[in-house]
Amino acid sequence: MKIPLRQRYRTWLSAGAVALAALGVSACGSDDGGDTTASGGSGSGGGTIKVGVLHSLSGTMAISEVSVRDSELLAIEEINAAGGVLGKKIEPVVEDGASDWPTFAEKAQKLISQDKVAATFGGWTSASRKAMLPVFERNKALLYYPVQYEGLEASPYIFYTGATTNQQILPALEYLKEEKKAKTLYLVGSDYVFPRTANKEIKAWAAANGVKVLGEEYAPLGSTEFSTIVNKVKAAKPDAVFNTLNGDSNVAFFKQLEGAGLPSSTLPVVSVSIAEDEVRGIGASKVKGQIVAWNYYQTTPGAANEKFVKAYKAKYGQNRVTDDPIEAGYIAVKLWAAAVEKAGSTDVEKVKAASKGLTLDAPEGKVTIDGENQHIFKTARIGVINDKGLIDTVWESDGPIKPDPFLKTYPWAKGL
Repeated sequence: MKIPLRQRYRTWLSAGAVALAALGVSACGSDDGGDTTASGGSGSGGGTIKVGVLHSLSGTMAISEVSVRDSELLAIEEINAAGGVLGKKIEPVVEDGASDWPTFAEKAQKLISQDKVAATFGGWTSASRKAMLPVFERNKALLYYPVQYEGLEASPYIFYTGATTNQQILPALEYLKEEKKAKTLYLVGSDYVFPRTANKEIKAWAAANGVKVLGEEYAPLGSTEFSTIVNKVKAAKPDAVFNTLNGDSNVAFFKQLEGAGLPSSTLPVVSVSIAEDEVRGIGASKVKGQIVAWNYYQTTPGAANEKFVKAYKAKYGQNRVTDDPIEAGYIAVKLWAAAVEKAGSTDVEKVKAASKGLTLDAPEGKVTIDGENQHIFKTARIGVINDKGLIDTVWESDGPIKPDPFLKTYPWAKGL
């Protein structure tokens, strides 16, 4: 079902592409470099190519990141089953960031220096990404980051396979304004870089769109006490809440929101860090009817997604769900492997060059790597959580939106 918005999002298509059928990817050109980062020697025969998989397998973010690790390992398994990359099997080296940002930086350096990985797939919070960024830039190594974030960043050594601001947060705001007729908002988030930066952008958008922000509250990451914040929200009587809480704090927040007599029918909450996997932890009954903004849902139609969901459940259990960051981690591995095949090498600069314009028929639909900023074109989707804990799309953009991480095309964002 499509619901029209007044603001239309521009769609862009890649051109001049040739199929890389085994990976479902298309791209232009080829560089037959032949260099590889591998144990067992370089070239196309024998040995393995090591990659890092770095997520929080413990701590407050494990509720979200364990499943992303699982999807990346599934992608590696599928590629290996099809013959690997450059005739070599991919060997994952898995590390635990432990929901601790210095640990992410330490493990990233270990993967690069000690394990000699060709690329690393990992992170969730912007704090973890910001901690790892200088490590990857200093070592001129590649990080594939699979989660939506606040934008205002583009590193030459990071590929961003989750959404940036104009592909998620802005469509969510427009939906609240146009479809929910929201004229007042209350902002609730975890106390770190993503929510604070996102809310700075939201306030700038609100000022330009005649929407009033009634309050802005933050809780420490991992917090489970929200009674004070919930009471402030209840007293302010906003038309909607914009939620940027991360991790298992969402479990406590929504339970306490319901306990205060503020279910979805009374107070719409739009969340940008709650997907199907988090709903499992919160309980569908606590968030039924609430709004989320992503680019992919388990219910997204299409043969590529049916295949992905079937494979994920077959490997990890029928009770497991897929969601946006899970899918973004999965396609990150596929895009890297396609770029390596195209370049004929795992050399970082050759992989970067080969990545420009790569297109993948992903579970979320067609995605394309933007050569200007190493983000990807993504379709925006607004969804509502149903009583089964899955998400039904109620609006989507006409097609993939060109990533604009610095919001250059929005006059109200000047100076951010």
